[in-house]
Amino acid sequence: MFFFGLGKLVYAAILLTNAIAVLSEDRFLARIGWGRTQADPAFGATYDNTSVKAKTVNLIASIRTLMRIPLIVINTVIIVYQLILG
Repeated sequence: MFFFGLGKLVYAAILLTNAIAVLSEDRFLARIGWGRTQADPAFGATYDNTSVKAKTVNLIASIRTLMRIPLIVINTVIIVYQLILG
């Protein structure tokens, strides 16, 4: 009963996390200027880590790194659940 109403929300969150996890930094993110490896700033200058863009790029990289194994387990559980209970 608890997951009857929240099930769709959980599925949507997992799908969004999967979408972020499969983004290719070389093929997609770097083309739009959202890659982590950007040109080095000039001597004495610092890279702005406080901007929303920099924080979003770091969040995407963190999700890709930390959620790889948990997403495999979560996706497997959801697939088995869907196969058994429909």
